[in-house]
Amino acid sequence: MPARVLLVRHGRTAWSVSGRHTGLTDVPLLEEGREQARALGERLRAEPWNGLPEARIRTSPLSRARDTCVLAGFGERATAWDALREWDYGEEEGLTTEEIAKARGGSWVIWRDGVRGGETMEQLAERADEVVDWARASQRDSVVFAHGHVLRAVAARWLGQEVDFAARLRLDAGALSVLSWAYGEPAVERWNDSAHLA
Repeated sequence: MPARVLLVRHGRTAWSVSGRHTGLTDVPLLEEGREQARALGERLRAEPWNGLPEARIRTSPLSRARDTCVLAGFGERATAWDALREWDYGEEEGLTTEEIAKARGGSWVIWRDGVRGGETMEQLAERADEVVDWARASQRDSVVFAHGHVLRAVAARWLGQEVDFAARLRLDAGALSVLSWAYGEPAVERWNDSAHLA
């Protein structure tokens, strides 16, 4: 079977709870987020994953993703990778969707309108493509620990869609997703799965 890629969004932070756009600001995990990471680790050590002993592990260099990786039990096997850092939101960093929409005249959707002074959607798509190419270049499963928007972009590009398709992919803090194959085509095997947090 062709290799899969498991996507792990980091646990909750104060900014993820309040809806503030957290790009390159290094906001730490809340204790709740740390608990989410440990619960994910327990799940991945159990059947059917069994700790994914042969998988390649990469993590965003930002502490909220890196700490999620460590608390889940994969830190010693992980390599930090800048391609997995979150979207650089530029002037929108630290603001909520409502605040940005108000400043832009009442309407704003990041996947339609992009950000000011940060990374373009084209640049985000290029990084997502780098992750997809890396994951597909191996016969081994891969696990990546990263952030909501970049992981949604990776999923869109895995499926061969434009990056704005990610607007249709909700992804919660601490959730597990799996991208794989169906009938020889790229597919979503599991999405936004938070059963380990119940």
